Amino acid sequence: MAHHLFTSESVTEGHPDKICDQVSDAILDAILAQDPNGRVACECTVTTGVVNVMGEITTDCYVDIPKVVRQTVREIGYDRAKYGFDCETCAVITNIDEQSADIALGVDQSLESKETGDSALDNGAGDQGMMFGFACDETPELMPLPISLAHKLAKRLTEVRKNGMFDYLRPDGKSQVTVEYDEDNQPVRVDTVVISTQHSPEVSLAQIREDMIEQVVKKVIPSHLLDENTKYFINPT
Repeated sequence: MAHHLFTSESVTEGHPDKICDQVSDAILDAILAQDPNGRVACECTVTTGVVNVMGEITTDCYVDIPKVVRQTVREIGYDRAKYGFDCETCAVITNIDEQSADIALGVDQSLESKETGDSALDNGAGDQGMMFGFACDETPELMPLPISLAHKLAKRLTEVRKNGMFDYLRPDGKSQVTVEYDEDNQPVRVDTVVISTQHSPEVSLAQIREDMIEQVVKKVIPSHLLDENTKYFINPT
């Protein structure tokens, strides 16, 4: 195989997609903390000023869903209106039903148990999705190098926002890394780095570019993977 490029991206905790993930996870955690047998199929959507929580939940416990949502959004960093989103004033809409009775039939008792009466086969299957992935030896965490670097850039971007190093940063952000592989499918260099970040209107693009390259990119990506041909796109749009 000839030299080729592979690109992966990651997002920070303030990205809308990631907000939704964290809200759904927080609701699941809150229910399981009180009811280990609770069944939670919880989804979330967000738009400016609105969080919509929907799904099917069966549990004996009570969870204050709006409170969980607001605390999650607060911890992310959206705590004032000028950020476009405020944990205190955003609307939280809940559309929750109990689990479908048809699906519950398959979860409460397996088909095999229904047919044979064998209690050892009592556990049914839930409403499941399928995913795939793989491990490789490109990084200590056994993940492909592009996604590993993209995740670390997103994490670093969050760190320099929350520790006050750059007070102009806001919660939403994205990273993207393109790695060049050689004929033996081994990573040899980083071809392109993209950092996009939400920020206050007062800061210049030149300042953001300098700070992101020096304090985010070069603090994360090993220097031997960067060269004079590596391309940097900082808030390119």
